[in-house]
Formats: sequence, structure tokens, C-alpha cells
Amino acid sequence: MRIHLILTVLAATGLFGVLNAAEGEPTKIATWQVGTPIVTYWAGPALNDATAIQMAEGGFNLVWCGENDLGTAQRHGLRALLQDPLLAPTALDDAAQREKLDALIARVRTQPALYAYFITDEPAVGAFPGLGKLVAYLRTHDPAHLAYINLFPTYANNEQLGTKGDVVTAYREHLRQFVDTVRPGLISYDHYQFAVGHDNQEYFLNLAMIQRAAQDAGLPFLNIVQACTWTPSMRVPTTNELRYLIHTSAAYGAQGISYYVYCHPGHTGGIALPDGTPTPLFHELKRANREFVALATQLQALRLLGAYHTTMREPGCVALPADARFRVDAAKSTALPRGFLVTLFGRGTKATHACVVNLDYTTAATAAVVGPGNLQVFDAGTRKWSAARMKTVALELRPGEGKLVRVRP
Repeated sequence: MRIHLILTVLAATGLFGVLNAAEGEPTKIATWQVGTPIVTYWAGPALNDATAIQMAEGGFNLVWCGENDLGTAQRHGLRALLQDPLLAPTALDDAAQREKLDALIARVRTQPALYAYFITDEPAVGAFPGLGKLVAYLRTHDPAHLAYINLFPTYANNEQLGTKGDVVTAYREHLRQFVDTVRPGLISYDHYQFAVGHDNQEYFLNLAMIQRAAQDAGLPFLNIVQACTWTPSMRVPTTNELRYLIHTSAAYGAQGISYYVYCHPGHTGGIALPDGTPTPLFHELKRANREFVALATQLQALRLLGAYHTTMREPGCVALPADARFRVDAAKSTALPRGFLVTLFGRGTKATHACVVNLDYTTAATAAVVGPGNLQVFDAGTRKWSAARMKTVALELRPGEGKLVRVRP
């Protein structure tokens, strides 16, 4: 009788679990975890076998699709971000629509390829209460899959954000209300910095603010970066510039990277042409995407303790402290105007790992990294650590490339 009552309650609330045969109690229901770090895109072709093969070759592991395409994603070992008009807050306000939403969830939640539900892009704070209700509803009915929402960048205006104040004040409040009201499983945002003739100066400010908000909330974050132009004022990134975006995101602890765009009308550049022909960016990503996953996997269980710049002083850039456990020996390193990014990670308060990125995306550089003990270097291609030999290692870095070092365990 007691077991029957438990089953009835769980079924009624949508939290049905599997019973432990020995104790007659429900086991813990699986909740969404990021798992393998995310590599995806924004605005791409319809999913079919040909595009799925190209995605897998390019190192992408999360594809956009409809319910009928989940089987295609599964056949090619890809995870799916599901799009459907029912995945909107208004579906909860109408009994008939809610019934259809329930039916959709029931059909797809057991599909092996399903990873996340796409909800919306760049909402203002006025939409947060409704989105919070939908996220909670999906989490109740299918806790194993993410409800995905993407946020504005720092350069959105106050009306778009729905908050007031200067850039930092308005954006910090936007993030606070998003976390407190929506209760997301992941923080995603987009930031496009490559204008014609210059770079947006808020890239690291945005990255730092997202990283802090995510870490304070105990959430992973995803960065959508520029891979095209859509207006005369913006430029198509080079392969080196794309590597710079990927490796700086990984160095700040991102667990996801996404590209705007894969291929879309009205956009130039991207990762593939309308006929499916890969662009030069695609060929760079075949390596870079796998490097991102390798680096992000190594950092997944660690905590970012600080992000520092040896030279750059744009908004969000902080100088490397003189007493940092890892530092770059300037006398033995390449002197470049943009310098290096040095991010420190550890499981406690003491840094055990450092990710060092060459911030010059036009020129290769050497960074002589000094640590508190004998150092190992991570090879993102082989996913292996080198032998530890001395306290100083010379990192040979391609334009925009980062490498991870650690004190020998």
C-alpha cells in the first residue's frame, strides 16, 4: 500500500522514478549535467545525414533540430537541441497547449540524442517570470534535459536588458535577475567583437561578468562567438581570430562554445556556404573544437581563482599580481603589445593549474611560465600531460592559442 501511494504521488507530480527493489524507495532522478563540454552553432542548415556527417567531422557535438530529426542526430553520435513552438511560456497559459507540451515532452524525453530544449534568445527581464515558470515546468517533467536560453551581451542597451544604469550596473542586475528568477541550468550569452578596423573593447568585461555570475550560482556557462559578418560595420574573423575566441573562452572556464553563424542567408563568412561547402573556418574548427573540449574537460572540476592580463588594460582586464603562484617571465617571453592572458584554477584556494593564452591573434609567441613546483603541460591534441621536469616551461603558442599547465600532482 505504501509503495502504491509513492508511485501515485510521483506520477501525479511528473517526478516518477525507479524503485529500489531492496528498500521500496524511489531512486534519485537524473538531473541535467553538462557532461562533455558543448560545441554548437547558431543558425545552421536543416539537419540531415549529410549535414550531420559534416558537423561530426568539424568537432561539433550539439546540433539544432526538430522532433523528427532526433533519429538523425542519434545515428551520427550527436546531441540534439530541440526546437518546437510549444517550448514557450504561453504554452502553460492554455490547457490545450499545455496538454500538447506534455505530450511532446513524453515523446522526446527518452530519446537518446536529446540534450536540451531551446526556449528563447536574448530576453529582457520582463520576460524572466514567464521563462522561470517554463524552466521549472520542464525541470519537473524532464529534469535530465536542459532548458536553454541565451542572453544579451554587455553592449545591449538598457531598454533591451530591462535594467538601468551604466554598462556594468545594468548588466550585473540583468544577470542577477536572470539567475534568481529563471533558475537556469546554464548561462549562455553572445558577444561579437570584430568590427571593421577595430575590436569591441568589452569582450573581456563581458566574459568576466558572465564567468563570475555563473561561478557564484554554481552553473556552467557558454559563449557564442562571432564567425561571420552580417553588416558592413563588422568583419569576418580569420582562423587565428577564431582560435583566440575559442581559447580565451576555455581559459575563463567556459563549458560551451557556439558560433554565429554556421550558415544563414544574409550572412557572409560562417562555417559553411549555402551549398554546404566548408569555409576556411570549418577547417580550423576541426582541430580547435576538439582542443576546446579537451581543455574544458580538464578544467571542469576546477574553480577559477583569477583571470589576469600581463599587458592589456581594456575593461575587465586585471593585472597579474606579483605574488601569483604562476607568472610569465617577461625577460624570457615574447614581448607583444597585447601580451598574455593567465587564468588560475584550483580545487581549493591554492592555484594548481594555469591556462596561458597568446592574446596576439596575428603573431606566434613564446610564454615562459614559472610555477610553484615542477610543471606539466597539457597537450590538447593527444589529451596527455607531459612529464614534469622544472619550475619554468616555455610555451610555444600559435596566434590566439592557449595552453594549460599544472603543478605535478
